[in-house]
Amino acid sequence: MSDARARRAEARHAFAAAHRWDVPQTLLAGDASFRTYYRLRRGERTMVLMDAPPPQEDVRPFVRIARHLRRVGLSAPAIEAVDEEAGFLLLEDLGDNTYARALAAGGDEAALYRLASDVLVRLSEVSHAAVLRKVSAYEGEALIEATMLLPEWYLPAASGAPCPSELMDSWRVAWRETLRRMPEHPPTLVLRDYHIDNLIHLPARRGVRACGLLDFQDAQSGHPAYDLVSLIEDARRDIAPALRDGILRRFTIEAGVTDTRSFLAAAAILAAQRHARVIGVFVRLWRRDGKPVYLPHLPRVWRLFERALTHPATRPLAEWIETHVPPALRQLRAP
Repeated sequence: MSDARARRAEARHAFAAAHRWDVPQTLLAGDASFRTYYRLRRGERTMVLMDAPPPQEDVRPFVRIARHLRRVGLSAPAIEAVDEEAGFLLLEDLGDNTYARALAAGGDEAALYRLASDVLVRLSEVSHAAVLRKVSAYEGEALIEATMLLPEWYLPAASGAPCPSELMDSWRVAWRETLRRMPEHPPTLVLRDYHIDNLIHLPARRGVRACGLLDFQDAQSGHPAYDLVSLIEDARRDIAPALRDGILRRFTIEAGVTDTRSFLAAAAILAAQRHARVIGVFVRLWRRDGKPVYLPHLPRVWRLFERALTHPATRPLAEWIETHVPPALRQLRAP
């Protein structure tokens, strides 16, 4: 163990001990960030320790969003202790029954997705005025900037050559033309990573509280279709078209969407944005961070991206991809 890792481990143990959790720490998981999670056990009670080392990570957004989600009746983890400066949290342990594990064990797929959709309906119904004042907007240039990962990281990996600056500029132009077609909608709180690995099934709880929420520290203000697309067009899992369309229809009905055509156009644009970003993220995780584990998902994400590009609202993007990323360049595989 390096000196830095040893010092971090010592600080983590000291934080836990200061809150009377001087017990062995079992590594639960890391993720695509610098965060790691540990389970602490004392008798029958367990807690989760989040280790989010500064300056790479900041626990304050997680704390703010978690407390807000709990106030509006959703199952974010309760927070028992915080050390903002050091980057440690003690969290309620929601267990290991992620949607991914529940589905792999034969759980009721349609019921689980309906429940997750109902959580998004709740988010669309309640006021987020106070918390939205403290988060940035995921719209306009912020959406475009996130998609720049595709030309910056994916194209060089696929073509073997850096992406020329004029090509990067034309990608931005295509996005600006597309976003001019984006229907307006009152903003809501967008959790940003709403998919089966970040949802926990809690069957002992009633209603929308039966869906536990994880990994929402990057939440922003945005269009409600974004999280819905994250759920039903998952980079990690194929979903039958009938289920996808059924959940989409359920959301529009339950959330009281009055202009379904505009909502579907927004969903297509945001699907294209998310998939373009994820394609770039997965390659960056491989090339920069030494994490090739996400690369096997690329063919699925390309299929989802191509599907989004069939909508008339995304035509400027479709033309750019057809010109600059022909099918042969969409075949990047894991090493």
